[in-house]
Amino acid sequence: MAVATCIETPTRFARRTIANATAVPIGTIMKLNDANTVTVSSANNDAFGGIAWEEHTASEGITEMTVAMNGVWSCTTTAAAITAGDMCSIGGANAVRATIEADLELGCIMGMNRARNTIGGGGGTVILEID
Repeated sequence: MAVATCIETPTRFARRTIANATAVPIGTIMKLNDANTVTVSSANNDAFGGIAWEEHTASEGITEMTVAMNGVWSCTTTAAAITAGDMCSIGGANAVRATIEADLELGCIMGMNRARNTIGGGGGTVILEID
């Protein structure tokens, strides 16, 4: 599972609750589970909860972590094509895809964002600007 790589440093952060037993590498795309609670993204249509800005080590007794809510990131894509300028959503475990209309109602868009490059079908890496 590839993690997102920061290209331009974010300026907005959030402090989220996370299960003590969860290990999270820096750059992991997080799913908003409940009121201010996150888990690691795992499926298409997960609600965006930020991108892990710090590592969360499992079972250390810490139940909070900082996530980035904006910035420019290099992210792994699903097999679906993405066109420069497309909005993107969580497409699976630490992967993004082009947003479809149904995503607007589900809250799975990764903030107000735009892809900076085009990716053909088959997957690849997209540069994603998240506001």
